[in-house]
Amino acid sequence: MKVEIVSPEGKLLDTEATLVSLPGVNGAFEILDHHAPIIALLGKGTVRVVGDRITVDEDVEDKFEILKGEVRLPFNSGTIEMKQNRLIVLVE
Repeated sequence: MKVEIVSPEGKLLDTEATLVSLPGVNGAFEILDHHAPIIALLGKGTVRVVGDRITVDEDVEDKFEILKGEVRLPFNSGTIEMKQNRLIVLVE
């Protein structure tokens, strides 16, 4: 699935992923490839993006924890929208 993470500063991530783990306001949840459409509020926590070919631009890589096959980004709050196999994560 296509994953975009956007903050007030601009686009932080634009990549392909197979799984995204998120801290919802009512508990953690995961979005998988071809997930049903959903809009949800996020609480404070870390978004975890997993995939084979995740790329992070050099100018924002200091915001991420970069591990083999995944990246993690801490944030305070946010919103997601998943539709047509595209996940947009808006974070503060």
